Amino acid sequence: MWRNYWTVAVRALAKSKTYSIINIAGLAIGMAACILILLYIRYEQSYDKWLPDVENTYELQAWYPHPSDGVPSFMQMSAYVSKDRVKKDFPQVQAAAYIQDNGPVLIKDGQATSTKGYMFTDEDFLKAVSLPLVSGTTLPAPQTAVLTQSEARKVFGTDRVLGQTLTVISRGLKRDFKITGVIRDLPKNSSMKFNAIMRLDFVAFNSDNPDFLTKCWGCQSGYVYVKLRPGTDVKTLEAQMPAWEKRNIPDEPNGSVMYNQGTDEDWHFVNLQNVHLGKAQDSSLTPGNDKRTITTFAIIAMLILGMAVVNFTNLATARASQRAREVALRKVLGATRKQLIVQFVSESILISAVSMLLALALVELLVRPFAAFLDADIALSYLGREGVLLPAVGLALLVGILSGLYPAFFLSRFQPAQVLKANRSAAETPGSGRLRSALVVLQFAVSIGLIVCTAVIYGQTVYARTVDPGFKRDHVLQLDELGRAQLWPKAENIVEQIKRIPGVTAAALTDIGVATDNSSNTFILPPGSNKQVLIGQYNVGADYLNAMGLKLVAGRWFDVNRPADDSTVPYPQDKAYEKALAQRGINVVVNEYAARKLGFKSPEDAIGKVARTEFFGDENGMTNITIIGVVGDSRFRTVRTPIEPIMFHKVKTGPGWMMVRYNGDPVTVKSAIERQWKLNTSDVPFNAKFSEDIMGELYKKEDARAQIFAAFSLLAVIIGCLGLFGLAAFTAQRRTKEIGIRKVLGARTRDIVQLLVWQFSRPVIIANIIAWPIAWWMMRDWLNGFDQRIALTPVPFVLAAAIALGIAVVTVLGHAVKVARANPIYALRYE
Repeated sequence: MWRNYWTVAVRALAKSKTYSIINIAGLAIGMAACILILLYIRYEQSYDKWLPDVENTYELQAWYPHPSDGVPSFMQMSAYVSKDRVKKDFPQVQAAAYIQDNGPVLIKDGQATSTKGYMFTDEDFLKAVSLPLVSGTTLPAPQTAVLTQSEARKVFGTDRVLGQTLTVISRGLKRDFKITGVIRDLPKNSSMKFNAIMRLDFVAFNSDNPDFLTKCWGCQSGYVYVKLRPGTDVKTLEAQMPAWEKRNIPDEPNGSVMYNQGTDEDWHFVNLQNVHLGKAQDSSLTPGNDKRTITTFAIIAMLILGMAVVNFTNLATARASQRAREVALRKVLGATRKQLIVQFVSESILISAVSMLLALALVELLVRPFAAFLDADIALSYLGREGVLLPAVGLALLVGILSGLYPAFFLSRFQPAQVLKANRSAAETPGSGRLRSALVVLQFAVSIGLIVCTAVIYGQTVYARTVDPGFKRDHVLQLDELGRAQLWPKAENIVEQIKRIPGVTAAALTDIGVATDNSSNTFILPPGSNKQVLIGQYNVGADYLNAMGLKLVAGRWFDVNRPADDSTVPYPQDKAYEKALAQRGINVVVNEYAARKLGFKSPEDAIGKVARTEFFGDENGMTNITIIGVVGDSRFRTVRTPIEPIMFHKVKTGPGWMMVRYNGDPVTVKSAIERQWKLNTSDVPFNAKFSEDIMGELYKKEDARAQIFAAFSLLAVIIGCLGLFGLAAFTAQRRTKEIGIRKVLGARTRDIVQLLVWQFSRPVIIANIIAWPIAWWMMRDWLNGFDQRIALTPVPFVLAAAIALGIAVVTVLGHAVKVARANPIYALRYE
């Protein structure tokens, strides 16, 4: 019996080659897309699961869910002081360590090079996070270090480096670390990014800023990792955190106003496995993702596969006329309905199995470029925990059964007498046409929705890159490394030297540039008010206005000839000078947003007004801040990040970046600046990027996800077209006699083509009515994730409707013209 089933199935496939190719190709594409998305989802969910004892390893995160002034922020960082307090108050904490990236300079053979992933820690970090050791031991004492294998080979030429000395410069001082261990390279599916971990005495390291160690709960500049004892109930710890905050965080004065840094801040223990897809994505060590994106791709995979299944069902019911006699004769010869159902489901499983083999071949070809495009370690394996063989077999069986179940019940219910009598086509069984119409509408609704989403995502991606940021982003070179202590005495001279280079039109130091990864805020008391306002504060050089191309809206910019405009604090820290500055007061320039937040009705209204804050610490009292100018709002970060209220102070040294505006050839100007840089310092490497390159790197992940979404959306449309093509072919064939009669009665070729095209255009119109509101709701929610976004106009919806209608027309037009132009004699002799 089974041999007969398989023989009939193979012959049926061979007899209807177009039907077979469409079904197999559609299912193969759908299955391949499903497997690729499955690999992607598995990879995204695999972050940090490779880490030993990861179930007990947590990151202490500082969240600002409902700040009294400002926008919500969910940070992966936490203040240094929180580490010791958590360790002291919770016996469940077995080990804890604070880790910070100060970007030290590496000294090797007398040469200075920039570092990435060189982290300072205050404790034995490997006791808190069990990074796999290749050789050696952990960090038993200050001035010890561990390196990854690749970093050891890069620096020393070998990974056998135990006992050797790693020399770096940080905060102007040369520091030597004895290498005590080598760890495995961290894989790409890691929320951490370390190349070297160096333990030092944080008390001595921060001797010039003791408040950082004991009372600065708002200083988020590092990461706190904790190892909890096995069996610890994290929910219990979370429930105790509000009381822990009240117990540890004191009230502080800002003039006559008391405030508490814990009012807006919450702390959460987040397991390392949940960091990559967690709620907190601000200040992450590696780019994160979110569960909604993963869910979106999973839905797309299901939609693609669902459309392939719909194709199978549509074509199977449309072909019913070709199988009606076979079913009738089998029933006459004694076949039961159950046997017929088993036969047709078996045929469906056979098609699904062939499609799966083809899908796996496609995945083999595509998985490497797919992984390279995502910059991910995605690999295809068939066996083992991450193997796809069992899921592939299960998917093939599931798709085969789902695809064939309805056609099997549909075909097996034909009555032999009705089919054999008068040679009637059972394909016209009541209800089958309505089902096919509904499925076609469903397919086009999905296709139209995906086209709308793709158009909106593409539009927002382009807009994000091209929207006016409020400053002139072109022809800007951004230099890093200026904030290093060894350059503080030279910084002003370096700026002046670079200004004299041919092609350079402006240069200035700054603490905020193009997508710089720092943030500094302070509470300001507006004139005549005791209500605190959180304002960003950044130091800049005198020529910053011209270097960035900011627009002066009211008042004036800083003047180098006015001593009151200068807020430079000498280095090392001079307490007496700070006190004198606090008593004298400082002049500042604010942006329009800051002026509004401070309560001024217009930029002009802010000029000359005096606000107050503890600018130089509570020991120096309140400082008067006079607003001398207002500049336009600028977006220095991505369009996902809200524009900040900013207050600028002029300084001569201290900021970490230099902005250089230039004319002429970029390569020539950059080379000249590099030569001048090397004349001033040999222990700080030259590190500069063009603003266009910075923004390109910033949006790289966004672009990749948008392109993947577009690619899988295109696959869904292609599968829909395959089904429509096959359905149009069988429909045109089934209506051959009708078309012949119409032509005999005087219908023109154009009339018949219009009739057939209109038949397949109606589902598109209905599909638009279904797809538009769903796509609008989804895209509105997605766009709300951006601070600045495109308007959700009717254009993408009309465009999607036109594309879908065009696809439908083009797909059926060839069949319609061919049938309409056929000689009526052959049509009337049909059957």
